[in-house]
Amino acid sequence: MHLTKLTLGFLACCLLANNSLAANLLHHNSALQESLGFPFSEAVQVGDTLYLSGQVGNIPGTSELVAGGVGPEVVQILTQIKLTLERYGSDMDHVVKCTLFLADINDWPAVNAIYRQHFKAPYPARSALAASGLALNAAAEIECIAVVKP
Repeated sequence: MHLTKLTLGFLACCLLANNSLAANLLHHNSALQESLGFPFSEAVQVGDTLYLSGQVGNIPGTSELVAGGVGPEVVQILTQIKLTLERYGSDMDHVVKCTLFLADINDWPAVNAIYRQHFKAPYPARSALAASGLALNAAAEIECIAVVKP
């Protein structure tokens, strides 16, 4: 009997904590993002943590990639990430983790060179992997997790 009450108490605490987090869940979308009609949020904020959806190097407000391949696409991606972070109260200095998806892993050195121009040491944690079939047939996609500035 005591174990059952303890278990129920624990479950009640978990549910209350979950409801508290849900109350702090914010889905963010810019007008440009909404105009595309994609079935995902540009960013989701839980407390002070901001989760950005993966970005490809599209021209803002369109489904068209910038011309020139992986280099210009990654510049566009990181520019969009910077603008998205600033729109929702963060910046590149508050990024804690990025995940890079590359259509060709051989682009990794070129992407690193561009990445270094947009982030400064100490760099965010990062993963990079090759992935086929990226959205819009992109050469790269990057998603980030950041904290909102105090």
